[in-house]
Amino acid sequence: MEEQVLYGSEKQIKRKQRIRLGIVYAFIVFFAILIIIPFYWMLITSVKTMTEVQADPPILWLQPWNWSLENFSNAMERAPFINFIINTVVVATLATVGTVITTILTAFAFARLNFKGRDALFMVFIATMMLPGEIFVITNFITVSRFGWVHLDQTYFQAILAMTVPFMTSIFFIFFLRQAFKQIPDELYYAAKVDGKTDWQYLWRVMVPIAIPTITTITILNAMNTWNAYIWPQLVGQREEFRLVSNGLRNAGFELDGRMMHNEQMAAAIIVTVPLIVVFILLKKYIMRGVSRSGIKG
Repeated sequence: MEEQVLYGSEKQIKRKQRIRLGIVYAFIVFFAILIIIPFYWMLITSVKTMTEVQADPPILWLQPWNWSLENFSNAMERAPFINFIINTVVVATLATVGTVITTILTAFAFARLNFKGRDALFMVFIATMMLPGEIFVITNFITVSRFGWVHLDQTYFQAILAMTVPFMTSIFFIFFLRQAFKQIPDELYYAAKVDGKTDWQYLWRVMVPIAIPTITTITILNAMNTWNAYIWPQLVGQREEFRLVSNGLRNAGFELDGRMMHNEQMAAAIIVTVPLIVVFILLKKYIMRGVSRSGIKG
């Protein structure tokens, strides 16, 4: 009798677990569909003709042999997207290199060096994460303007400086890397000191190699953030040839005879989006490895 009761309770527990798991999967599928639908609509619109775009009811599926691939070449003619991509790569490279360097040095100071007010200063840094980035746009714009980087006769070098220097640091990435540094045993630091190594040598020969997965994640995420940047490059770039891909996509003229060419606009969006998707697919394992290595210690 007791065995039957136990067997029945086990079946009931397993049934509840299956129901709970089914609800979780249903939520995951639901939100996945919400995320995928805009991408699918962008893709299907990019290969339609204008007649198909304006069809009522909307066409939700096209056979591959009916795709209008000339939309992509037409989109490239609407704006110099190659030039925009080059600008974006340059800005992303400089901003990412600067961010990685400042993040490593700052995270090392907060994780390993002992100085008065360290924890209080770190808490102030963390508190700034609660403020939206748009709050700093005005002060950053005033700063770069006083440096002479934003004016009507702006040069390419000045535009690059204005778009990169204010964002060569990140409080979130500092916190992220500090957590990884905090997991490195103190014994390694003391052993390095016994061997006569300086803090500088210990940082670059011990801590940085150990934290490479986290640093790789920071590099990838920062480069992707720069690729998606819109507000700041739009604000400080004074000439059309200095635009980044997001600004170029927004400002490109996709009108013909008073009609918005949505198919060509979506084709341009595909051109801008595909590099990010490819980078994420190729490097996702490094992102996840860095996240798992950072931990929550400290």
